Amino acid sequence: MICEAKKEYVFLFNTQAPSCHASTVLPLPDGSVLCAWFAGQREGADDVGIWSSIRKDGVWSEPVRISDERDTAHWNPVLHLQENGNIILYYKFGQTIPHWLTKFVISEDNGRTWSAPQELVPGDTSGGRGPVKNKCIRLQDGTVLAPASTEQNKMWIPFIDRSEDDGLTWEKQTPMERPKYKRSWVQMIQPTLWQSEDQSVHCLLRTNQGAVYRSDSDDLGITWCKPYRTSLPNNNSGLDLVQDSKGRLWLLYNPVSKNWGDRYPLTLAVSTDDGETFKDVINLEVNKGEYSYPAITCKDDKLYLTYTHLRERVAYWEITPES
Repeated sequence: MICEAKKEYVFLFNTQAPSCHASTVLPLPDGSVLCAWFAGQREGADDVGIWSSIRKDGVWSEPVRISDERDTAHWNPVLHLQENGNIILYYKFGQTIPHWLTKFVISEDNGRTWSAPQELVPGDTSGGRGPVKNKCIRLQDGTVLAPASTEQNKMWIPFIDRSEDDGLTWEKQTPMERPKYKRSWVQMIQPTLWQSEDQSVHCLLRTNQGAVYRSDSDDLGITWCKPYRTSLPNNNSGLDLVQDSKGRLWLLYNPVSKNWGDRYPLTLAVSTDDGETFKDVINLEVNKGEYSYPAITCKDDKLYLTYTHLRERVAYWEITPES
Protein backbone atom coordinates (compact mmCIF):
# COMPACT_ATOMS: atom_id res chain seq x y z
CA MET A 1 0.00 0.00 0.00
CA ILE A 2 2.99 2.33 0.55
CA CYS A 3 5.53 3.27 -2.13
CA GLU A 4 7.64 5.63 -0.04
CA ALA A 5 7.66 6.91 3.55
CA LYS A 6 10.14 9.33 5.07
CA LYS A 7 10.28 10.87 8.53
CA GLU A 8 11.93 13.98 9.91
CA TYR A 9 11.40 16.51 12.69
CA VAL A 10 10.08 20.03 12.29
CA PHE A 11 12.61 21.13 14.92
CA LEU A 12 14.99 19.28 17.23
CA PHE A 13 14.40 21.26 20.42
CA ASN A 14 12.89 24.67 21.13
CA THR A 15 14.66 26.09 24.17
CA GLN A 16 12.19 29.00 24.34
CA ALA A 17 9.21 26.65 24.54
CA PRO A 18 10.36 23.15 25.55
CA SER A 19 6.95 21.43 25.75
CA CYS A 20 4.90 21.15 22.55
CA HIS A 21 1.66 19.52 21.42
CA ALA A 22 -1.25 19.54 18.95
CA SER A 23 0.32 20.19 15.55
CA THR A 24 -1.43 21.03 12.30
CA VAL A 25 0.04 20.67 8.82
CA LEU A 26 -0.75 22.24 5.45
CA PRO A 27 0.99 21.62 2.10
CA LEU A 28 0.85 24.78 -0.02
CA PRO A 29 0.49 25.39 -3.77
CA ASP A 30 4.08 26.66 -4.08
CA GLY A 31 5.46 23.32 -2.84
CA SER A 32 6.25 24.46 0.69
CA VAL A 33 4.66 22.93 3.80
CA LEU A 34 3.39 24.92 6.77
CA CYS A 35 3.22 23.46 10.28
CA ALA A 36 1.92 25.02 13.50
CA TRP A 37 1.62 23.79 17.10
CA PHE A 38 1.31 25.11 20.64
CA ALA A 39 4.32 25.24 22.93
CA GLY A 40 5.58 26.68 26.21
CA GLN A 41 6.85 25.49 29.58
CA ARG A 42 3.96 23.02 29.88
CA GLU A 43 0.44 22.59 28.54
CA GLY A 44 -1.87 25.24 29.98
CA ALA A 45 0.89 27.53 31.23
CA ASP A 46 0.61 31.28 30.70
CA ASP A 47 3.54 31.32 28.29
CA VAL A 48 2.08 28.75 25.88
CA GLY A 49 1.74 30.27 22.43
CA ILE A 50 1.24 29.23 18.82
CA TRP A 51 4.44 28.51 16.91
CA SER A 52 5.06 27.75 13.25
CA SER A 53 7.68 26.63 10.77
CA ILE A 54 7.80 26.46 6.97
CA ARG A 55 9.42 23.63 5.02
CA LYS A 56 10.97 24.95 1.81
CA ASP A 57 13.24 22.89 -0.46
CA GLY A 58 13.35 20.14 2.14
CA VAL A 59 14.45 22.37 5.04
CA TRP A 60 12.35 23.57 7.98
CA SER A 61 12.71 27.20 9.03
CA GLU A 62 13.54 28.14 12.61
CA PRO A 63 10.32 28.04 14.71
CA VAL A 64 8.69 31.42 15.25
CA ARG A 65 5.93 32.41 17.63
CA ILE A 66 2.82 33.61 15.79
CA SER A 67 0.68 34.68 18.74
CA ASP A 68 1.56 37.89 20.58
CA GLU A 69 -0.67 37.50 23.64
CA ARG A 70 1.71 36.51 26.45
CA ASP A 71 -0.42 36.09 29.56
CA THR A 72 -2.92 33.35 28.67
CA ALA A 73 -2.50 29.81 27.36
CA HIS A 74 -3.06 29.01 23.70
CA TRP A 75 -4.20 25.63 22.37
CA ASN A 76 -4.90 23.46 19.30
CA PRO A 77 -4.02 25.44 16.17
CA VAL A 78 -5.76 24.42 12.93
CA LEU A 79 -4.69 25.59 9.46
CA HIS A 80 -7.15 26.21 6.61
CA LEU A 81 -6.29 27.16 3.01
CA GLN A 82 -8.89 29.44 1.47
CA GLU A 83 -9.74 29.26 -2.23
CA ASN A 84 -8.20 32.72 -2.70
CA GLY A 85 -4.84 31.42 -1.44
CA ASN A 86 -4.95 33.03 1.99
CA ILE A 87 -4.34 30.87 5.06
CA ILE A 88 -6.45 31.03 8.20
CA LEU A 89 -4.99 29.74 11.44
CA TYR A 90 -7.59 29.09 14.16
CA TYR A 91 -6.61 28.46 17.78
CA LYS A 92 -8.16 28.20 21.22
CA PHE A 93 -7.41 30.85 23.80
CA GLY A 94 -8.06 30.64 27.54
CA GLN A 95 -6.59 29.40 30.78
CA THR A 96 -8.91 26.38 31.07
CA ILE A 97 -10.68 24.30 28.44
CA PRO A 98 -14.28 25.10 29.53
CA HIS A 99 -13.52 28.80 29.08
CA TRP A 100 -11.92 28.61 25.66
CA LEU A 101 -12.48 31.28 23.06
CA THR A 102 -11.55 30.73 19.44
CA LYS A 103 -9.32 33.28 17.77
CA PHE A 104 -7.86 33.39 14.27
CA VAL A 105 -5.16 35.08 12.22
CA ILE A 106 -4.76 35.30 8.43
CA SER A 107 -1.66 35.07 6.25
CA GLU A 108 -1.53 36.38 2.68
CA ASP A 109 2.07 35.26 2.06
CA ASN A 110 2.10 31.49 2.69
CA GLY A 111 2.54 31.72 6.45
CA ARG A 112 5.41 34.17 6.65
CA THR A 113 3.45 37.00 8.26
CA TRP A 114 0.08 37.09 10.01
CA SER A 115 -2.70 39.55 10.73
CA ALA A 116 -3.64 40.71 14.21
CA PRO A 117 -5.72 38.14 16.16
CA GLN A 118 -9.50 38.37 16.00
CA GLU A 119 -12.18 36.52 17.94
CA LEU A 120 -13.90 34.04 15.63
CA VAL A 121 -17.40 34.45 17.09
CA PRO A 122 -17.44 37.65 19.17
CA GLY A 123 -19.23 37.22 22.47
CA ASP A 124 -19.44 33.43 22.26
CA THR A 125 -19.07 31.74 25.67
CA SER A 126 -19.89 28.17 24.66
CA GLY A 127 -16.30 26.94 25.06
CA GLY A 128 -15.03 27.41 21.52
CA ARG A 129 -16.26 27.58 17.94
CA GLY A 130 -14.83 26.44 14.64
CA PRO A 131 -12.34 23.57 14.37
CA VAL A 132 -11.28 22.23 17.78
CA LYS A 133 -8.34 20.05 16.68
CA ASN A 134 -8.76 18.65 13.17
CA LYS A 135 -8.88 20.42 9.82
CA CYS A 136 -11.97 21.75 8.12
CA ILE A 137 -13.25 20.13 4.92
CA ARG A 138 -14.69 21.82 1.84
CA LEU A 139 -17.79 20.03 0.54
CA GLN A 140 -18.54 19.50 -3.12
CA ASP A 141 -20.90 22.51 -3.07
CA GLY A 142 -18.20 24.76 -1.57
CA THR A 143 -19.52 24.84 2.00
CA VAL A 144 -16.79 24.54 4.62
CA LEU A 145 -17.42 22.35 7.67
CA ALA A 146 -15.45 22.67 10.90
CA PRO A 147 -15.26 19.65 13.25
CA ALA A 148 -16.01 21.20 16.64
CA SER A 149 -16.62 20.22 20.26
CA THR A 150 -16.82 21.74 23.72
CA GLU A 151 -15.95 20.54 27.23
CA GLN A 152 -18.13 22.32 29.78
CA ASN A 153 -19.93 21.16 32.93
CA LYS A 154 -18.19 17.77 32.68
CA MET A 155 -19.91 17.14 29.34
CA TRP A 156 -18.06 16.61 26.07
CA ILE A 157 -20.30 17.70 23.20
CA PRO A 158 -19.38 17.40 19.49
CA PHE A 159 -21.00 19.54 16.82
CA ILE A 160 -20.36 20.92 13.35
CA ASP A 161 -19.88 24.56 12.40
CA ARG A 162 -20.80 25.49 8.80
CA SER A 163 -19.31 28.38 6.83
CA GLU A 164 -20.53 29.80 3.53
CA ASP A 165 -17.66 32.33 3.24
CA ASP A 166 -14.65 29.99 3.34
CA GLY A 167 -14.08 29.93 7.06
CA LEU A 168 -14.58 33.52 8.17
CA THR A 169 -18.05 33.30 9.74
CA TRP A 170 -19.83 30.26 11.10
CA GLU A 171 -23.28 28.86 11.82
CA LYS A 172 -23.40 26.36 14.65
CA GLN A 173 -25.39 23.19 13.97
CA THR A 174 -27.34 21.18 16.55
CA PRO A 175 -24.94 19.19 18.76
CA MET A 176 -24.77 15.45 18.17
CA GLU A 177 -26.93 13.34 20.45
CA ARG A 178 -25.07 11.58 23.24
CA PRO A 179 -25.29 7.77 23.17
CA LYS A 180 -24.82 5.42 26.11
CA TYR A 181 -22.53 2.42 26.37
CA LYS A 182 -22.98 -0.06 29.21
CA ARG A 183 -25.28 2.43 30.95
CA SER A 184 -22.69 5.22 30.86
CA TRP A 185 -22.84 8.35 28.75
CA VAL A 186 -20.25 8.36 25.98
CA GLN A 187 -18.06 11.45 26.13
CA MET A 188 -17.14 12.50 22.57
CA ILE A 189 -14.93 15.27 21.19
CA GLN A 190 -12.67 16.24 18.26
CA PRO A 191 -14.44 14.91 15.16
CA THR A 192 -12.61 14.26 11.90
CA LEU A 193 -14.64 14.59 8.70
CA TRP A 194 -15.01 13.26 5.16
CA GLN A 195 -17.59 13.40 2.36
CA SER A 196 -18.70 10.40 0.31
CA GLU A 197 -19.29 10.29 -3.43
CA ASP A 198 -23.06 10.46 -2.80
CA GLN A 199 -22.44 13.76 -0.93
CA SER A 200 -23.25 12.33 2.51
CA VAL A 201 -20.87 13.49 5.22
CA HIS A 202 -19.37 11.44 8.03
CA CYS A 203 -17.18 11.84 11.09
CA LEU A 204 -15.17 9.72 13.47
CA LEU A 205 -14.98 10.82 17.11
CA ARG A 206 -12.60 10.50 20.03
CA THR A 207 -14.36 9.00 23.09
CA ASN A 208 -13.83 7.82 26.66
CA GLN A 209 -15.34 4.37 26.05
CA GLY A 210 -12.46 2.50 24.45
CA ALA A 211 -13.64 2.81 20.86
CA VAL A 212 -13.98 5.35 18.08
CA TYR A 213 -17.58 6.43 17.43
CA ARG A 214 -19.06 7.51 14.09
CA SER A 215 -21.89 9.76 12.95
CA ASP A 216 -23.37 10.42 9.50
CA SER A 217 -25.21 13.29 7.83
CA ASP A 218 -27.43 13.16 4.74
CA ASP A 219 -27.96 16.93 4.51
CA LEU A 220 -24.46 18.34 4.07
CA GLY A 221 -23.60 18.45 7.76
CA ILE A 222 -26.71 20.18 9.08
CA THR A 223 -28.12 17.24 11.04
CA TRP A 224 -26.36 14.11 12.25
CA CYS A 225 -27.44 10.65 13.38
CA LYS A 226 -26.80 9.52 16.94
CA PRO A 227 -23.11 8.52 17.03
CA TYR A 228 -22.54 4.77 17.08
CA ARG A 229 -19.68 2.53 18.14
CA THR A 230 -17.15 1.23 15.62
CA SER A 231 -14.63 -1.59 15.88
CA LEU A 232 -11.73 0.88 15.96
CA PRO A 233 -10.05 1.13 19.39
CA ASN A 234 -9.57 4.54 20.97
CA ASN A 235 -7.53 5.48 24.04
CA ASN A 236 -9.28 8.82 24.58
CA SER A 237 -6.67 10.57 22.48
CA GLY A 238 -6.95 12.49 19.24
CA LEU A 239 -7.16 10.94 15.79
CA ASP A 240 -7.41 12.32 12.28
CA LEU A 241 -8.13 11.09 8.76
CA VAL A 242 -8.02 12.32 5.19
CA GLN A 243 -9.57 11.20 1.93
CA ASP A 244 -7.44 10.92 -1.22
CA SER A 245 -8.57 11.38 -4.82
CA LYS A 246 -9.34 7.67 -5.15
CA GLY A 247 -11.76 7.77 -2.23
CA ARG A 248 -9.46 5.93 0.17
CA LEU A 249 -9.54 7.08 3.78
CA TRP A 250 -6.21 7.28 5.62
CA LEU A 251 -6.60 7.21 9.41
CA LEU A 252 -3.86 8.11 11.88
CA TYR A 253 -4.54 6.93 15.44
CA ASN A 254 -3.35 5.08 18.54
CA PRO A 255 -4.86 1.56 18.30
CA VAL A 256 -5.32 1.27 22.07
CA SER A 257 -8.69 0.56 23.70
CA LYS A 258 -8.01 1.56 27.33
CA ASN A 259 -9.55 4.88 28.41
CA TRP A 260 -6.60 7.28 28.84
CA GLY A 261 -4.41 4.39 27.73
CA ASP A 262 -0.92 4.46 26.24
CA ARG A 263 -0.36 6.87 23.38
CA TYR A 264 1.72 4.36 21.46
CA PRO A 265 1.93 2.80 18.99
CA LEU A 266 0.89 5.40 16.44
CA THR A 267 -0.53 3.72 13.36
CA LEU A 268 -1.63 4.62 9.85
CA ALA A 269 -4.64 2.65 8.60
CA VAL A 270 -6.60 2.70 5.35
CA SER A 271 -10.22 2.15 4.37
CA THR A 272 -11.25 1.28 0.82
CA ASP A 273 -14.97 0.92 1.64
CA ASP A 274 -15.84 4.47 2.71
CA GLY A 275 -14.99 3.96 6.35
CA GLU A 276 -16.85 0.72 7.00
CA THR A 277 -13.60 -1.11 7.78
CA PHE A 278 -9.97 -0.07 8.26
CA LYS A 279 -6.76 -2.03 7.82
CA ASP A 280 -3.54 -1.05 9.61
CA VAL A 281 -0.82 -0.24 7.07
CA ILE A 282 2.24 0.94 9.01
CA ASN A 283 3.22 1.66 12.62
CA LEU A 284 4.92 5.03 12.64
CA GLU A 285 5.97 4.76 16.30
CA VAL A 286 6.23 1.58 18.37
CA ASN A 287 8.48 2.45 21.30
CA LYS A 288 7.08 3.40 24.71
CA GLY A 289 6.24 7.08 24.99
CA GLU A 290 3.71 9.67 23.89
CA TYR A 291 3.07 9.83 20.15
CA SER A 292 -0.26 11.54 19.88
CA TYR A 293 -2.60 14.18 18.49
CA PRO A 294 -1.88 13.43 14.85
CA ALA A 295 -2.75 15.61 11.90
CA ILE A 296 -2.98 14.24 8.36
CA THR A 297 -3.76 15.83 5.03
CA CYS A 298 -3.30 15.03 1.36
CA LYS A 299 -2.10 16.92 -1.72
CA ASP A 300 -1.63 15.37 -5.16
CA ASP A 301 -2.19 11.97 -3.51
CA LYS A 302 0.80 12.37 -1.20
CA LEU A 303 0.06 12.17 2.53
CA TYR A 304 1.45 14.77 4.94
CA LEU A 305 1.47 13.84 8.64
CA THR A 306 2.53 15.49 11.89
CA TYR A 307 2.14 14.50 15.54
CA THR A 308 3.43 15.09 19.05
CA HIS A 309 6.73 13.27 19.66
CA LEU A 310 7.30 12.84 23.42
CA ARG A 311 5.99 16.39 24.02
CA GLU A 312 9.44 17.59 22.95
CA ARG A 313 9.25 17.70 19.15
CA VAL A 314 6.85 17.60 16.23
CA ALA A 315 7.42 14.62 13.95
CA TYR A 316 6.72 14.98 10.23
CA TRP A 317 6.17 12.30 7.60
CA GLU A 318 5.63 12.35 3.85
CA ILE A 319 4.04 9.13 2.62
CA THR A 320 3.32 8.20 -0.98
CA PRO A 321 0.71 5.43 -1.26
CA GLU A 322 0.49 3.02 -4.16
CA SER A 323 -1.75 4.15 -6.99
